[in-house]
Amino acid sequence: MELNRRAAGVLLHPTSLPGPHGIGDLGPGAAHFVDWLARAGQRWWQWLPTTPIGPGDSPYQSVSAFAGSPLMVALEPLAARGWLASGALTAPPDGGFDRLRVDFDRVVPWRMARLREAFDGFRARADAVDRAACDAHAAAEAGWLDDYALFMALEAAHAGRPWWRWPRALAAREPGAIERARREHAAEIAFWRWVQWCFDVQCDALRAYARERGVAIMGDLPIFVAHHGADCWARPDLYALDADFQPTVVAGAPPDTLGPDGQRWGNPMYRWDRMAAEGWAWWTARLRRMLRHADAVRIDHFRGFAAYWEIPADAPDARRGRWRPGPGRALFDAASAALGPLPIVAEDLGFITPDVHALREALGYPGMKVLQYAFGGDATHEYLPHNFEPRTAVYTGTHDTDTIVGWWRAASEPERRFAATYLACGDADLHWAAIRAAYESVAALAMVPMQDLLGLGSEHRMNTPGTLGPPNWGWRFDWDMVGPEPARVLALLAAASGRGPFDPIGPPRPPQPPASY
Repeated sequence: MELNRRAAGVLLHPTSLPGPHGIGDLGPGAAHFVDWLARAGQRWWQWLPTTPIGPGDSPYQSVSAFAGSPLMVALEPLAARGWLASGALTAPPDGGFDRLRVDFDRVVPWRMARLREAFDGFRARADAVDRAACDAHAAAEAGWLDDYALFMALEAAHAGRPWWRWPRALAAREPGAIERARREHAAEIAFWRWVQWCFDVQCDALRAYARERGVAIMGDLPIFVAHHGADCWARPDLYALDADFQPTVVAGAPPDTLGPDGQRWGNPMYRWDRMAAEGWAWWTARLRRMLRHADAVRIDHFRGFAAYWEIPADAPDARRGRWRPGPGRALFDAASAALGPLPIVAEDLGFITPDVHALREALGYPGMKVLQYAFGGDATHEYLPHNFEPRTAVYTGTHDTDTIVGWWRAASEPERRFAATYLACGDADLHWAAIRAAYESVAALAMVPMQDLLGLGSEHRMNTPGTLGPPNWGWRFDWDMVGPEPARVLALLAAASGRGPFDPIGPPRPPQPPASY
């Protein structure tokens, strides 16, 4: 689906979906949500990164920029193939999982145990067709999968220690040591390859199911990668590391009105010169992988491609950082030459300078506007809908902001007064007024977090930047919270604003898996 076509969508990470196994996944619950989106006149379903979670349960600090999260592999299709006993799908006997919050400490070991049981079932009972398909997938994805699977095996063998603390021969990827490790850990490597095959099969099936119903998937691509990850270990030459594989400079954001120390994210910085010398092959491969799973991609921190804030690795905060030029459009031109036109939404929030706008406009990518940020000034504020340009994606909020209701409750009196006047609303109808303003704007895309559709408060936000661990990334909803009204009203608003078809809305049907599962 083209990004310049008027459309509406919902921002909801699949892990937030209802389901019996502790965390949302790519199974029947995801298919049911696609049905709900289609009935609500929605043309986009936006995800957060689907890569494995990292420190603090964040999908933005993953051990791989290419792999799919094992936690998102649905268990029902594995049981349907006869690899997992139906009794294994029963939640833990100590009361089951929380319906509205992911308890990662309980969910992760329980689900990984089920995946290992299913892998044993696959090895014992899979037919020749499935075995051949798994092998073909491993061969086709070998460019990243071989290193990722070995990395995961070695991480387990070394009790989770970061890769630069492994034996030097393995950290430095000496050929003899790597070959011995592949032989020694062959069974564990096979498990991780199989998990990625399952992820891709299920993701491909869900995307096809969504396309049949007129719903497109928007993925999310973080600009930087984690230091402790397969990408950095596999190609340390592409990062600013010293002889001991430690970053010499790290990523972050400069001091601003929100924080005098800035933000020190800690990601190792790319050696853009070396990536350019290889024709941007790594970035092309990364975007190719993303576009296998999604119809469009939101690139997080797009401003870093114009200029990025580089911080000395020994600095405790971001104050000693400096601006450095990014790769510019050369990276995207190379990827586009290999992959065709790139359906990208550029996250251009925060401290944005003219060079960032110039890069985005030269590439033709929509930028982002967030309504929560619009009411701190006057009528000239660029985030107010009457100041939008059509090539824009407008959001009521994002995964990093408060909910729109939470924002309203915490906003200053002048902000609330301005918003109430502009949106013609009060406490009771704020969220619908904000959605209507987004839908009726000239922005091509209008995206709304599920929490805002339901009018939920701050206790339901997905993430609070600058904090780690629970409750971040764990929010879930239940269909009892939804009822029939949101789909009916969304469909009417989408039709009235030219973003969706006008069809009668009936009650959601029970969850059903896609036929291709």
